[in-house]
Amino acid sequence: MTLKVRRVVTDHDAQGKSKVAIDEACSNVISRRAGHESCVAWTGPDGTLFRVVEYQPGVAPRMHRTQTMDYAVVISGEIEMRLDAGTVRLRAGDVLVQQGTIHDWVNDGREPCRIAFVLVPAKPAAIGGKVLHAVG
Repeated sequence: MTLKVRRVVTDHDAQGKSKVAIDEACSNVISRRAGHESCVAWTGPDGTLFRVVEYQPGVAPRMHRTQTMDYAVVISGEIEMRLDAGTVRLRAGDVLVQQGTIHDWVNDGREPCRIAFVLVPAKPAAIGGKVLHAVG
């Protein structure tokens, strides 16, 4: 299991002409748990992350919350997102807006699931005056 992602980043040359600045395989592949691999394809100056994650069938559980607003596109496969109050199944082509809720990703299928995420730094969610900090 080795995540392979090609990243292409454009920029401008000294005359303001568009060009390809980076064209390479992501080399910063990490695993946060068994059955999980991810790479950060880009980090913006404001801390925004563009991350690609692959969840293998049977990925180890990890309930967590980030202090970000997350936008996700399921590229391939299927996955279940578990929340405190229910679950939702996402399939290739589905999109998700994750607003700092605690959640887990469960792949109970037979194929890997690949998701592209954009994580935008945000203030922690607050409900009834209680701040819900990042965990996990």
